[in-house]
Amino acid sequence: MWRKNLVLILCLTALSCGVVKKRTTYGSGYSVTVEADDPPTETLRDSILSDGTEIAEAPERIYLDKSEQVINTALTYTGVKYKYGGTTRKGMDCSGLMYITFQEHDIYLPRVSFYMANEGRKISLEEVSKGDLLFFTTSNRRKRINHVGLVVEVEGDDIRFIHSTTSRGVIVSSLKEGYWNYAFVKATRIL
Repeated sequence: MWRKNLVLILCLTALSCGVVKKRTTYGSGYSVTVEADDPPTETLRDSILSDGTEIAEAPERIYLDKSEQVINTALTYTGVKYKYGGTTRKGMDCSGLMYITFQEHDIYLPRVSFYMANEGRKISLEEVSKGDLLFFTTSNRRKRINHVGLVVEVEGDDIRFIHSTTSRGVIVSSLKEGYWNYAFVKATRIL
């Protein structure tokens, strides 16, 4: 019976953010750090014309604020260790990080990265901006999406995203890294 349970646990681990051989193109001292911004303090009605008339901001401003809020929430989990199926500060997997982060802002996503990839609108890498989701296939045996990250910074062609890895927990990585660039499948916009 215990053998069947062990096989079941190993199979479930491989389906989500499972154990992966990591190919890297950087040295062991490589790290990327992105700090959370202070939460926005302005409201929609903070803009007032010189004659005292209040004006509402453009809807695009709302999206940027929401993206920043979601990113700031995700960055508070930096350093949390990896735990398959986890959704707490004691440990979490990649889809758990996204699930909890978006849920804290009343945006409800499926719990598994494969299903999460069907949400939102598919976009090209050239369109990617802060708050978008990146999806990856990290298994050589199965060509199914099993990993997700949240874009936290875009500088030219360098896209940085926060995610939870089996080896280092919740970290910020760059899509320029050989492993993640190779495993990338698609990007979607939720916000």
